[in-house]
Amino acid sequence: MNATPALAAPTTARATQVPPGTAIHATLPGADFFDAYEVADRHPTRSALQSWLDVAARTPAWTRALMFVRNKAVRLVGLKDLGQLHDDHPPASGRPLRDARSYRVGDRVGIFRIRHLSDTEVVMGQDDKHLDVQVSICKQPAAAGATPRVVLVLSTVVHIHNTLGHAYMAVITPIHRVIARGTAQRLADHGQN
Repeated sequence: MNATPALAAPTTARATQVPPGTAIHATLPGADFFDAYEVADRHPTRSALQSWLDVAARTPAWTRALMFVRNKAVRLVGLKDLGQLHDDHPPASGRPLRDARSYRVGDRVGIFRIRHLSDTEVVMGQDDKHLDVQVSICKQPAAAGATPRVVLVLSTVVHIHNTLGHAYMAVITPIHRVIARGTAQRLADHGQN
């Protein structure tokens, strides 16, 4: 008797679409750049923000080094030094930093400010005069019959405002793709790697 094997949700980060019907998807009109990476969610009961907090708290040295170089270089041309993905900013609630329930829309998480927050999606952003960046962690049902039954999608949407923003994205896009894919891969284990 031949059993049909269950489909597997991706355990390795793979490129996908920005998920339709999500808050981040609503920001796509007029976007100059966007991408998304999908991985299996081994902790489907954790909120999307908790997944992000778990990963950001364990930002690997190579990502920190790339962010350090980025921050030094962009200050020379008038862009913001964003800091690091794992930087701590106390939430307005005064509750613990590593607990997603402590955060509200408007609070800072690392280099981003929270713009949308639900159990299944967090949209975080960073704006300046050259470009606006939004990043989303979204939990979605996996394909029918797949295990695990939930996937995490890390999406980025960028709106560029001027020539400097275009030049910045031309340089940063390859680095972004490495960091985004690596972050998505670590989301599969909620930062345990």
